[in-house]
Amino acid sequence: MTSVGKAMRLKRVIDPEGVSVICALDHGMTSPTFLEPLADITQRTREAVAGGSNVIMMSKGMIRIANEGFSPTTSLALLLSASASPDGDRPEIVQIAEVEEALTLGADAVVLFTALGGETEPGMIDILSAVGRECAILGMPFIAEAEFPTTYATVEELKQQYGFEYLRRNVRLCTELGADIVKTNWPGDQEAFGKCVEAANGVPVVLAGGSRLADDELLSRMEQAMAAGAIGCSVGRNIFMHSNPEAITRALSRVIRERWTADKALEALSQEMV
Repeated sequence: MTSVGKAMRLKRVIDPEGVSVICALDHGMTSPTFLEPLADITQRTREAVAGGSNVIMMSKGMIRIANEGFSPTTSLALLLSASASPDGDRPEIVQIAEVEEALTLGADAVVLFTALGGETEPGMIDILSAVGRECAILGMPFIAEAEFPTTYATVEELKQQYGFEYLRRNVRLCTELGADIVKTNWPGDQEAFGKCVEAANGVPVVLAGGSRLADDELLSRMEQAMAAGAIGCSVGRNIFMHSNPEAITRALSRVIRERWTADKALEALSQEMV
């Protein structure tokens, strides 16, 4: 049974429409290089919130700086992990924060990146299960990022290297070990994404934005993901590296919350960019 605390927090992470628009501003913990737009973390936060993001993913260091960019109803999803040697094919995931710290910082959820395979898999499963257990005890929603080991490549490259079954197994494993929301990559088409949703067995799934995309492709993936059963998105680079972060967040929000088609959202975005 979900605890009262977890249920209350989930009401803020998944809004009354049953959807979630998450902006990931945590790439300082995962990127092999510094991403220049994150130099002004507070402004990027303000832009995402103004565009309709109801959850911001962030590290414990950055929330001290960017909290003024949050609205009274914006939820913090605290990142619990960092990627060691992120420029390699399979970075090692290191836990760098505890669930109890998230409570102290006022978070409504915690986030853990999950990379499977290789010599580090047993340790990764151990971390995943421990976080799930602690979240259950403390009433903290757990967002597990069931993704390819590195997300700094195209979906096509990653799918060819690891295969669809890698992604589906990761989704299922995260669900089995206590995730309340699973974030996963676009596997290449709507049918395959739908199979990832099925693998989560009723646990809400959000689409990861992944590497930089053209606006039409990002919105098309989002429309297809919603049709396949997603409840929303968790997008970072495709928001904070965009020429107008607020506008692209609003376009995503329209596809997710108002179920606009990608074409309609793209047309409105184009008009806003003029």
